Amino acid sequence: MTTPTYESTSRTVDVDGAKMHYHELGEGPTLLFLHGSGPGVTGWANFSSNLPHFAQHFRCLVLDFPGYGKSDAVDGDPITACTTAVPKFLEALGVERTHLIGNSLGGQIASLVAAKVPERVDRLVCLGGIGLNIFSPFPAEGLNLITEFTENPTRERIAQWLQSMVFDPSFVTEEMIDERFKQATEPATAATMRKMYSRKSLEFMAKFRRGPKTTMAIAHLASIQAPTLLTWGRDDRVNPLDSALLPMRLIPACELHVFPNCGHWVMLEQKQAFESVTTAFLLRS
Repeated sequence: MTTPTYESTSRTVDVDGAKMHYHELGEGPTLLFLHGSGPGVTGWANFSSNLPHFAQHFRCLVLDFPGYGKSDAVDGDPITACTTAVPKFLEALGVERTHLIGNSLGGQIASLVAAKVPERVDRLVCLGGIGLNIFSPFPAEGLNLITEFTENPTRERIAQWLQSMVFDPSFVTEEMIDERFKQATEPATAATMRKMYSRKSLEFMAKFRRGPKTTMAIAHLASIQAPTLLTWGRDDRVNPLDSALLPMRLIPACELHVFPNCGHWVMLEQKQAFESVTTAFLLRS
C-alpha cells in the first residue's frame, strides 16, 4: 500500500451545519478512531502511523472532534459535544455499525457512545482515558502540565507536557514539538483547550472525583454491551494504570492488555505490539 498522506486521506462532511473533518483509508468493516485531548492534538497526529496497518483490514475513519484540527467548534461542554457528534457523524456517512478505537479523551467518548447507542458499536478499544484513579493522585502529572500550558502557552511548556506522555524521552522530537505548538496556538483549538483545561476546570474535576457524585463518571460502563479491550501503558503519567481497575470490573465483556516501557501513547510508543494485539481482538470471531 502507498504511504497515506494527510492530503490524500483528508475529507469533510456537514453535520448539523458544522464542518467535521476526518481521514479515510481502506476497505472493509468500519473502524472509527477517536483522538485524545491535549495541546495541538488531531486525529492525524494520534493515528496516522497506524493507518497503513489497520487499512489492510478495515475502512478506517479518523475523526477530528469539534474544535480540534479542521473541524468546526460548537458551543457547550466539549465532552457532551463530542459524544453527540460521533453518532451524527456516522449517520452522515451512512455507517450503521462500527468498531471504535479511542485514545484518552477519545476512549472516554467511545465508552459513552458504546453505552448510549450500543446498536452502532461492534467492538470497543480504549487506550487509557476511562475509569477513576484508585491509588494514584488526581490530577496526575500529565494533566497538570496540560493545564500549565493552557494558561501560559509557550513552546517550553508544550515540550514538558509531551515528555510526560511517553516512557522514552527520545520519542519527542523537535519537529513534534513545533507541529504541536503551532496547532495548539491556533485560535479555535486554544479556545477548546481553555474550556477543558483551565485551572478552574481541573479543580472542579478534582472536587467532583472526591465527592458523592464520583461514580457518575463510570456509571455508564456497566451498560456497554460491546466486547471491550483496554490497552494501557504501564508507565502512564496521565491516566495511571490503576484507573483501569474499575472499568475492567464494570464492563461485562472486558479485557486488559498492559504494555511495558510505555506511557500514555500506546499506539505510538508500542506501535507494533498495539497493532498486533488490537487487530487480533477486532478480527476475533
